[in-house]
Amino acid sequence: MALQEKSAYETPSVGELQDFLLADRRPTGHINQVWPSVYIGNEVAARDKPMLFHMGITHIVNAASGPPHVNTGPRFYRDMAIDYYGVEADDSSEFLISLHFYPTARFIRAALSRKGKVLVHCLMGVSRSATLVLAFLMICEGLTLMEAAQTVRQHRDICPNPGFLNQLRHLDMGLARERRRKQEAYKL
Repeated sequence: MALQEKSAYETPSVGELQDFLLADRRPTGHINQVWPSVYIGNEVAARDKPMLFHMGITHIVNAASGPPHVNTGPRFYRDMAIDYYGVEADDSSEFLISLHFYPTARFIRAALSRKGKVLVHCLMGVSRSATLVLAFLMICEGLTLMEAAQTVRQHRDICPNPGFLNQLRHLDMGLARERRRKQEAYKL
């Protein structure tokens, strides 16, 4: 999308996002590639070490880290060449997942810069992990929230909870303001 077009873009409401994400749902597998070398998956995928090895996964973001969630970690993957990053997020609308947007995006970007393959997972692979991948696409790849949602949705059914969608909306609006500032500075 050209800079001019992005300036006319408006962040969708939570309701509009939910309508988009819930339309035309189809069964999603345990793991799906949603961006080059970036995968979203569920607990089953995260625990399937032979599959992870076969796929060449080098980095894992567990968005449901620690008990009572998906209790994997560096010890679980100690027999594999995997860099692990844990985010202890609850899948509740009140949880402030936005605190993890930038650190997780940096981890994913660093993995991709080393030609790694990243699995971002939670329990079901639809809310916490999807939220962190959408934030990565917005922060590091310059996509708007709607572009990021459309991109991921082509490959996997996702449905972040309303609180997470609202936090993504705030990120989207902040990034849009930053783009406008840069655009104005460029004109000077």
